Amino acid sequence: MTGARPGAEHVQEQVRQHVPDQASQYAPQHVPGPITGGESLVRALAAHGVTHVFGIPGTHNLEIYRHLGAHGIDHTAPRHEQGAGYAADAYSRASGTPGVALTTTGPGLLNIAAAVGQAYSDSVPLLVLSPGMPSNHPVQSTGLLHETRSQTGALSHVAGFSHRVSSVEEIEIAVARAFTYFRTGRPRPAHIEVPLDLLEAAYRPGAPRRAPTVAPHAADSSAIERAVRALAAAERPGIVLGGGALAASGDCLALAERLAAPVVTTANGKGVVDEHHPLSLGVSLHSPAVQEWLADRDVLFAVGTELAESDFWSAPPAPRGRLVRLDIDPAQMYTGIPADVSLVGDARATLPLLVGALPGAPSGRTEESARAVTDLRAKRDAETRTRDLRWTPWLDVIGRVLADDAILTSDSAQCCYYGALPHLRTGARGRFLHPTGFGTLGYALPAAVGAKVAFPARQVVALSGDGGLQFSVQELATAAQLGLPLPVVVFDNGGYGEIRDEMIARGDTPLAVDHAPVDLPALARAYGGNGVRVSRVDELASVLVRALDTPAVTVITIAEEGA
Repeated sequence: MTGARPGAEHVQEQVRQHVPDQASQYAPQHVPGPITGGESLVRALAAHGVTHVFGIPGTHNLEIYRHLGAHGIDHTAPRHEQGAGYAADAYSRASGTPGVALTTTGPGLLNIAAAVGQAYSDSVPLLVLSPGMPSNHPVQSTGLLHETRSQTGALSHVAGFSHRVSSVEEIEIAVARAFTYFRTGRPRPAHIEVPLDLLEAAYRPGAPRRAPTVAPHAADSSAIERAVRALAAAERPGIVLGGGALAASGDCLALAERLAAPVVTTANGKGVVDEHHPLSLGVSLHSPAVQEWLADRDVLFAVGTELAESDFWSAPPAPRGRLVRLDIDPAQMYTGIPADVSLVGDARATLPLLVGALPGAPSGRTEESARAVTDLRAKRDAETRTRDLRWTPWLDVIGRVLADDAILTSDSAQCCYYGALPHLRTGARGRFLHPTGFGTLGYALPAAVGAKVAFPARQVVALSGDGGLQFSVQELATAAQLGLPLPVVVFDNGGYGEIRDEMIARGDTPLAVDHAPVDLPALARAYGGNGVRVSRVDELASVLVRALDTPAVTVITIAEEGA
């Protein structure tokens, strides 16, 4: 999920400041005196352009903390390690650079596991760093503080990889390995554990180890030729874009316009193509009308998406035509819906070759496709109009107030997946960060902190429900400490609305889903921010405008009907 999307200016500035050009990597460099393993870890982060980390100091990671400032790395301290993970995840999604989270041993590391699972599901390059038991620690339990049977064993089953270094010299190599991993395939989270004794051990380092620069690689030329033939012959083409297409936004739009093909996106692909564009269906894979339309395409082109149940909210429909898939992960060619034409490569490198080789669409197809998009959007909205009216009037106001480059963070809440994903349109300059797949609760607030740290001058708004917000509500303190404008819009339905509805649909008596009212605006004020309760749609615009201009976190609570 890296590339020239919103955040490119942030990435380029980091590169200019912290990453030397290829030639200078091999130039003679000053060799410092002895440093500790903790400083070696921090030096390795700085060598890879890291300027910010999220974490909580603990007894065992202080040797890392003591060196952050000297190496130009800023720090934000969330109130829980899970919040640190979600903040680093959103920092990565917004900026296009890997997010870094720092924990202590034992419970600190295990607390971040849910965030690591979310980053794995959504292909986010998240680096988690932790101390570990000493190198010579026995297998038998000794009662050492935060002792854990196997931290790497636990994280290896959640992250893309989990690595425990065995020598102080290996620390920089492990960091370079993680950044190489981020640059050479489908991004997944990584964990590096440094034993306590190695953090304090001194050694004399050489020149910093750095991951090599890796250019995005295109799919095989013969596969591109097959894809061009299939797409050029299509009479009813359609395009599905996932998170793997984010870095190739302009080329995705160029392809859609060359084919005059309607575009539908997954949650992670929201905004790859401007959702105001006449060919954009937005996030609509859950719609039965759109699913039937997809199944009827004679050629369907999918970019950077699993085409999974979590995208469709049901079993994916089997296409009746040919499926062309472009993905950096070769496993996507035969899992889920198998590809008829397989393009294994980076979307940034492959799509320009496809677009350049395709002829223009037949005369009249663009107008025909635009009419089809208008019709399908109307059908999609009609399917759920009664339900979605709980949120759409409010979301319309939010959409009118926000700038076109605003960043919205979302929770796994009804107001977000039923409301904002399909109905709050995102432009190509904006971002919508949603925890799909793994479907965690409590993402929106700490993710908004991470996005705001990445881009302090851009509008950032968190969208959540009252149940989801309380999974990470303590991060209101972190948001307040930033001292930056950060509205948190909370739709209050008195508990876990989705699970309540599912229980009722099953004929069950709702149990443990109805919560006593919480004065969330008052809680925000207690944490040092602002809070207001809005009861009418016509009040929201002025409240939101004021919150976006006030250097503080502001909780805006909206009571849903019947809550």
